[in-house]
Amino acid sequence: MENFLDLDITLDVLRYVQPMLIAGALLGLLGGLLGPLIVTRKMAFAVHGTSELAFTGAAAALLIGIGVGYGALAGSVIAALLLGLLSTRDSDRDSVIGAILAFGLGLGVLFLALYEGRAANKFGLLFGQVVSVGSADLWLLVVSSVAVLVVLALIYRPLHFASVDAAVATARGVPVRTLSVVFAVLVGIAVALSVQLVGALLVLSLMITPAAAATRVTASPLKATLLAVVFAEVSVLGGMVLSLAPGLPVSAFVTAVSFLIYLVCRLTSGKRERVR
Repeated sequence: MENFLDLDITLDVLRYVQPMLIAGALLGLLGGLLGPLIVTRKMAFAVHGTSELAFTGAAAALLIGIGVGYGALAGSVIAALLLGLLSTRDSDRDSVIGAILAFGLGLGVLFLALYEGRAANKFGLLFGQVVSVGSADLWLLVVSSVAVLVVLALIYRPLHFASVDAAVATARGVPVRTLSVVFAVLVGIAVALSVQLVGALLVLSLMITPAAAATRVTASPLKATLLAVVFAEVSVLGGMVLSLAPGLPVSAFVTAVSFLIYLVCRLTSGKRERVR
């Protein structure tokens, strides 16, 4: 009898953990692939701004009673389009992001204030609530991730060229402006999907930190991308597993593992520079 009970408990745990691990693995893959390009293009602040608009869309969805994932996706795509279209010059980028971020965050706070449901849902938008990932959310995540990966594969070569040297890419006929908008949308989708895992305030731990760690230890774009994927997966899946025993928020462990990897890579690169 006890063996059957133990088996039932094990199956329940697996059913509980499986959607989390699948969601985490997909988001780690997206973050690892997009991260090096984000770092190269100096878009860390843009990612933060997009995450705040994803929070606004999610808060609006929570208020009107539709899927939070769809609201976050709509909010982040709108933010990405606005940032891509309004940031015509590099000198304008930070001010445009700041203006859109402040407006979006204000709307998000208003939507949460009007929402009369559970407080846990409000905090989940800010700090993540991966335990709430259901079958519908998981399918949205899978379909969106596949779409991002397909588009990224199609535009990667010209996008990387434009990211490294936009002036030369423009002279060679590369549609730099169009690629910037498309990439901003891809980042927006990835950010929206990440909000449910680590929350709007901690998206940078998935989209930026692994890539920043990878670029500290290698100058090769290919190696940096592979390392960023590995670092992101270790951060996400490791953080999830570590959070199970104490039952604490996943985001705290994901960000801690990610930052620890960054510190190790930074110390390693520092030692190499001193030896040279």
